[in-house]
Amino acid sequence: MSAAGSIPDCLGPRPLPPAPRWTPPRGCWDTQCHVLGPQSRHPYSPQRHYTPPPALLAGYLALADRLGLDHAMVVHANTQGPGNDVYLEAVAQAPQRLVAVVRLDAACTKAQARALHEEGVRGVRFAFNPQHGGRLDTSVVDHVLRCIDGLGWFVQLHFAGADLPALQPWIAGLPVPVLIDHLGRVDIDAGLDAAPQRALLALAERPQVWVKLSGVDRVCSDAPGYARAAPLVQRLLAVAADRMTWGSDWPHTGYFDADAMPDDGALFEALCSLVPVEGQRIGLLRDNPRRLLGLPGWGG
Repeated sequence: MSAAGSIPDCLGPRPLPPAPRWTPPRGCWDTQCHVLGPQSRHPYSPQRHYTPPPALLAGYLALADRLGLDHAMVVHANTQGPGNDVYLEAVAQAPQRLVAVVRLDAACTKAQARALHEEGVRGVRFAFNPQHGGRLDTSVVDHVLRCIDGLGWFVQLHFAGADLPALQPWIAGLPVPVLIDHLGRVDIDAGLDAAPQRALLALAERPQVWVKLSGVDRVCSDAPGYARAAPLVQRLLAVAADRMTWGSDWPHTGYFDADAMPDDGALFEALCSLVPVEGQRIGLLRDNPRRLLGLPGWGG
């Protein structure tokens, strides 16, 4: 139990996996990782739902090197609270490898957004999945969109899959590129005819909507191969192969059972099996993130 008493401690990631059987080409991206703490310098939110151990940049870069990934999006986690310093610090330490996806609120200004852009920020995340904390306030989203207008950023959304049908019209109306976290957090076992899957597939047909193949362990119960996710992934590839990305989701916060903690090597192998066509896989890892970020020159 953490020092906060009622806030439980969750686990850190597994040790580094072996090198994958498939070696990605240069310039590939992990579009979902977090860095956390240490709390002595970057304290966690008092409203967090759990307390993870520190997840430092060196640990993440070791994983990226093992998987053969050159670049990453360091994404804001609700655990860290409203601040963004830990992500900006990470980008400053590896500016040729990383960009940041931050959290902004009603206090944001256009000047602040421009300054963040200069520090390597390229997206803003609104995380309102009740399991991890957070709440959607569309007026705040509208305000932030005005602040980031003209910067070329995308909006990243993390929500409960069951809420997706109700969110669908709002997401469809957003005037910027939208990156949906973790396959929309839909329940894979419910099947393609379930309302959340139908909503996700309908949104994926829209030219401004992107879907992240990440957190498959959070939506699919058949580790380590996650083959049950194949029908949904194949349907998504059929309509949005050029608007999908992949993310490791390291360090996999919110796990309390060591046996359930996903294996980073198995997750990468699952990408290879779920996206068996190498050209599409390279698209998810290299070409699509470059276009989303507007960074075509990041070749290695």
